[in-house]
Amino acid sequence: MQQFIHNDWWEQLEPEFQKDYYQNLRKFLVDEYNNNLIHPNANQIFEAFNWTPFSKVKVVILGQDPYHEPNQAHGLSFSVLPGVKIPPSLRNIYKELHDDLGIKPVQHGYLEKWAKQGVLLLNSVLTVRNGQAFSHKGKGWERLTDVAIQKLSARKMPVIFILWGKAARDKIKLIDTDTNIVIQSAHPSPLSAHRGFFGSKPFSKTNEALEALGEKPIDWQLPEQINM
Repeated sequence: MQQFIHNDWWEQLEPEFQKDYYQNLRKFLVDEYNNNLIHPNANQIFEAFNWTPFSKVKVVILGQDPYHEPNQAHGLSFSVLPGVKIPPSLRNIYKELHDDLGIKPVQHGYLEKWAKQGVLLLNSVLTVRNGQAFSHKGKGWERLTDVAIQKLSARKMPVIFILWGKAARDKIKLIDTDTNIVIQSAHPSPLSAHRGFFGSKPFSKTNEALEALGEKPIDWQLPEQINM
C-alpha cells in the first residue's frame, strides 16, 4: 500500500487502512471526488497527522468535520488557509485566547504554528461535500479517528485532550482519564460560545498541565505574516 502519512502515525494507523470499512470508505471517496466538489483537496485529507507526528502530540483539539465552503479546509480542525476569511468559531477561539492569555488576535486563520508544536488539530470526519456540513458523517471516518484517539490515550506520555461541544465531549469514553488530561467546555461556535466556552481558559489550563508534566508549554501566539 502506498504510504500517505509520512511519519510514525503510519505505523499506528496502517492496519486500519487494510480493513473492510476503510476500503468501503475509500471507494466512496473516489466516487465523491470524481463527481462532486469535496473539501479538503484529496492530498490534504491526512494533513493533521502529517504535521503532528504521533510521538510529538502534546495536545489534541478535536473538531467535527471540515469547513464546507471553497478554499477553507486544508486538513486541520478549525484552521483555514491564508487569505481566507476567519470563520466565526475561530474568531471566538481567538477572543478566548486573548481573554485567557492576553494574546492579540492575528488577521488570518492558519494554525500551522500550533500543529508544529504538537497540537493535533483533528476532525472526527476528514472530508465533506461542498456546502453540505456532515455530508460524510457515518461513512467510516469516525472509526479511523476514534482509533487515533485511543492510540494517543494509550501512549506512555500523557496527552491533553481539548473537547469543545457535545460531539467532541462524547469522545471522552475513548480516553483513559486516569493517565491523560481532559479539558472540556461548550463549543466556540456563535450558537454556543456564551454557554461556557467564553471564560473556560483552555489555553492557560493546557500550558499549566504541560508544565506539570515537565513539558514545554505551547506558544499560542500565531505569526502576523504567513510565508507559504
